[in-house]
Amino acid sequence: MTRALVIAAPASGSGKTMVTLGLLRAFRRRGVAVGSAKVGPDYIDPAFHAAASGRPCRNLDPWAMRPETLRHALACAAEGTDLLLVEGVMGLFDGAADGGGSTADLAALTGLPVALVLDVRGQTVSAAATAQGFARFRDDVTVAAAILNRVGSARHADLIRPAFDQLGLPVLGALARADGIAVPSRHLGLVQAGEQADLEGFLERAADLLEGAIDLDRLAACARPIAPGGAAAVALPPLGRRIAVARDIAFAFAYPHVLDGWRAAGVELDFFSPLADEAPPGDADAVYLPGGYPELHAGRLAAAAEFRRGMLAAAARGAAIYGECGGYMALGDGLIDGDGVRHAMLGLLPVETSFAVPRRQLGYRRIMAAAETPLGPAGRCFRGHEFHFARETGRGAVPTLFETEGHGAYGALLGRVFGSFLHLIDQA
Repeated sequence: MTRALVIAAPASGSGKTMVTLGLLRAFRRRGVAVGSAKVGPDYIDPAFHAAASGRPCRNLDPWAMRPETLRHALACAAEGTDLLLVEGVMGLFDGAADGGGSTADLAALTGLPVALVLDVRGQTVSAAATAQGFARFRDDVTVAAAILNRVGSARHADLIRPAFDQLGLPVLGALARADGIAVPSRHLGLVQAGEQADLEGFLERAADLLEGAIDLDRLAACARPIAPGGAAAVALPPLGRRIAVARDIAFAFAYPHVLDGWRAAGVELDFFSPLADEAPPGDADAVYLPGGYPELHAGRLAAAAEFRRGMLAAAARGAAIYGECGGYMALGDGLIDGDGVRHAMLGLLPVETSFAVPRRQLGYRRIMAAAETPLGPAGRCFRGHEFHFARETGRGAVPTLFETEGHGAYGALLGRVFGSFLHLIDQA
């Protein structure tokens, strides 16, 4: 039976992603069948996880996922593994604006223990006080151990450990400051794994650091068995029976649990790359353009004649065409990039978008369909999120796609072409 452990921290920036990646690669090098999951609506970290472990990573979202969706996603993440490491999001108790969806909520729902990564720069005994507060804050969350990160020296670690001994909280290891082990970031988070020139080198260095500083056997012993998952859950109604899915570095943000649900419903999925100027298959009855970074590749997309031809042909034959966030931008008339240059997009929706004056939009959303689409009738409810810096600068007189609770209307619908800046995670 798979055993699992949550890797969390008091705050973002504490080093839990680097620790998780180093652990995944270190256990893999030992021959352990290790897998991973990521708490929350993160598209980027899971690709790094997959590179480190050699296995697909699944999102676990206690705010946006129904219990059956969450259970099945956890089961998929654990399939074929002996050890599953679940990386948390933000601080352990941080979640949505309504207080839900935290890593602590996920730990409580699943009964999984937590290893707390503590950034101990400028601290000694105070690090133990922080850990004690986190361990006692919720009775339904078990903080099983601590990992000290960014210690200044062996002497620094020795000054910290006695306070943890008094608490009875095991310290699994102490990581020295490693400024040379870092991944570059940009406006939506880390630069994607597929764009890293030395990803393998980074993962190997992280594993070397972790193996030299962490007691991997004690960490694995902290993990607890997880219960088997239930039947496959269909998060979103299938768009068609054969769905063409855009997949490359411009359209990388598709949730595995959504695609898994479509496969479980008997749907055939075909992947194509707009950046490679590929068209969706001519017999696909639906096309899905996920989110990503079209604003960074707008010139290439505008010049992709075969992609444009295939998309226009799909629309002409009545295929359902759905775009989320970056995919929505690509469906519009034009996209203005960060340099203020306008690029012609597919022209399937009368929408203009711009990245010229970035403005962050971020958060979970309760969503209701404002019109009937292949996703279901008007009034069908979903949960999802938005995270983008682009904005609409113009649109034609077409129906709105979604209404949201407290955040207004989103998206556009024209015939069987529809999209919005929202990422749908599950039915509500």
